[in-house]
Amino acid sequence: YKWGRKIVCVARNFVLHAKELNNPVPTKPFFFLKPPTAYVTQGNPILRPFEGVDLHYEVELGVIIGNTGKNIDASNALDYVAGYTLALDMTARCLQSEAKSQGRPWAEAKGFDTSCPISTFIPKEQVTDPQDLQLLLSVNGVEKQNGNTSQMIFNVAQLIAEASTKWTLERGDLLLTGTPAGVGAVKKG
Repeated sequence: YKWGRKIVCVARNFVLHAKELNNPVPTKPFFFLKPPTAYVTQGNPILRPFEGVDLHYEVELGVIIGNTGKNIDASNALDYVAGYTLALDMTARCLQSEAKSQGRPWAEAKGFDTSCPISTFIPKEQVTDPQDLQLLLSVNGVEKQNGNTSQMIFNVAQLIAEASTKWTLERGDLLLTGTPAGVGAVKKG
């Protein structure tokens, strides 16, 4: 499956993740974008944006849009899904903290080259319920993140509907749905 022109990401979509970073729990989805240069496919290296970066991992369910739509109703939003992918939202936490403290966008912290590693394409027919998927991230055999999409504040259909009020979602676009608690720093090696 060929990826799209944009990566739409939601922040703070798991209560425990919002709390672990001392952020308020949102009452509506909060989005940011990554450019297409953020994509890196399974097996290829993730590049550090600069030496000394405080780089963090965040495991997420990625939703791949199959049909172009604007102002999509949540009741049929899943009809716009082609499939899924497991993704990482790599974050330069040092830049994000600085941007947050100054009320600036997160583009530099979240949108650097290779900041969105993705697995292979998973057709939607292979996913019975996108709101009952385990998201697990282990580093060198040690479990770091383990959450379920049932714990999302806003479900996949709600996220598609809300995102489509802001941008036209095009075939191949990727929607990252937020990360469970347990994010942490990437260490060399």
